[in-house]
Amino acid sequence: MRVGVLTGGGDCPGLNAVIRAIVRKGIDRYGHAIVGFRDGWRGPLENAYTELTIESTRGILPRGGTILGSSRTNPFKRDGGAEQIRENLRGLHLDGLIAIGGEDTLGAACKLSEMGINVVGVPKTIDNDLGATDLTFGFDTAVQVASDAIDRLHTTAESHHRIMIVEVMGRHAGWIALHSGLAGGADVILIPERPFDIEEVVRLIQRRHARGRYFSIVVAAEGATPKAGTLEVMSQGTDEFGHERLGGIGYLLEREIGERTGFDSRATVLGHIQRGGTPTAFDRVLATRLGAAAIDAVSEGKWGQMAALRSTRIEMVPLGEAVAELKTVPPEEYEAAEAFFG
Repeated sequence: MRVGVLTGGGDCPGLNAVIRAIVRKGIDRYGHAIVGFRDGWRGPLENAYTELTIESTRGILPRGGTILGSSRTNPFKRDGGAEQIRENLRGLHLDGLIAIGGEDTLGAACKLSEMGINVVGVPKTIDNDLGATDLTFGFDTAVQVASDAIDRLHTTAESHHRIMIVEVMGRHAGWIALHSGLAGGADVILIPERPFDIEEVVRLIQRRHARGRYFSIVVAAEGATPKAGTLEVMSQGTDEFGHERLGGIGYLLEREIGERTGFDSRATVLGHIQRGGTPTAFDRVLATRLGAAAIDAVSEGKWGQMAALRSTRIEMVPLGEAVAELKTVPPEEYEAAEAFFG
């Protein structure tokens, strides 16, 4: 068989581990030829590709990013995009395609599958918000990076009696904020699923001061929003999938907390630092297992499926199930964390 592979959306630690697993097992076990498309869905749209071999993928297991490049190209925003992909796959004599990505990349893959194009998915998202899988690779690395940053900011906050606001990734789901905040001993955690009251944030900080703790750590997901009518958050436009470009909540909190309490407040935005660098051992192993399962599924003709982590096992699930709805933080998990606020 000849099999295509692409990586779409934001880059993520562990992508190269998936590519390596697909190539190594695909060639050694099954004798397949593997074609790598450049820059997400732009590759099969514009026929931008490279042949992948065991030699060309040596040494990439610990590397961050993706050797194939990525983009947020939406094939359904291009006139005739889906048919162009079909023709290009046919022209390259490909039997099918493995799409590695999050809700947008796999959402497009699901639509293409429904049109009769052979696609298998691999879940990838820093935010851990993809349905049908317990965890996605990249999440563990992002939480570790954020936790390390919180630890470092903690000592500065205590030394200078400051309020440190740490803005982490999380557009619609607060998994990174929740887990890194708990791991780092944050005094307030703000997530997209729970609009916050700035007065309650101030109350928790002031309560710490009253107890003789003259510093605080506030962890906020980039998608955290204030309750309606309390604070105004500026929009920064949208991407090809219609997602709002986020950022700025950290600096808004810095200003509001400083003005309302009189305490020295500083914001740190981790941003793309969470995406870059080498993946953790957990993410390398998970990514490798998912990639191996994906090439197995291709070889068995299990099209329209996605490799998923269920408990400790890798299972195949329908693509439609994976992108049906976002996996957000349940209320009970956030409420459990609230016991440690302030």
